[in-house]
Amino acid sequence: MDLSKIVSISGKPGLYLIKSQAVGRIIVESLIDGKCAPAFAHDRMSSLEEISIFSVDEDKPLKEVFKGVHDKMGDQVDFDFKKASNEVLRAKFLEVMPDYDPEAVYPSDIRKVFAWYQMLMDKHQLDFTEPEETPAEKPAEEA
Repeated sequence: MDLSKIVSISGKPGLYLIKSQAVGRIIVESLIDGKCAPAFAHDRMSSLEEISIFSVDEDKPLKEVFKGVHDKMGDQVDFDFKKASNEVLRAKFLEVMPDYDPEAVYPSDIRKVFAWYQMLMDKHQLDFTEPEETPAEKPAEEA
């Protein structure tokens, strides 16, 4: 699963897929409505590949958190994260990531993780299938 082409832009809702790059700007496509727009160098953008969630041991990459959501809930988030109370959000996130740091991860962060997961699943941007392993080649026998 490659999250490097999906970005969050500060001050703009939703997630964006990078379509092309030019000098001083990139062209992004909104995953909400599919419209393309430029994003400039001064826009604060974060690639989902670079985002991690605080845990008590070491930070966990967002893609691992998404994998945990998929393992526990499948393709659909199993509760209404938009209307859920902070206690419900924390309880559901604890199921997904038991070692998260409750003092550093706010309910708004948890809500965003679930919203991003659902948006990416709806747009078929997440793939949790394991890559097939190719059998290791056996060394040629010496004659």
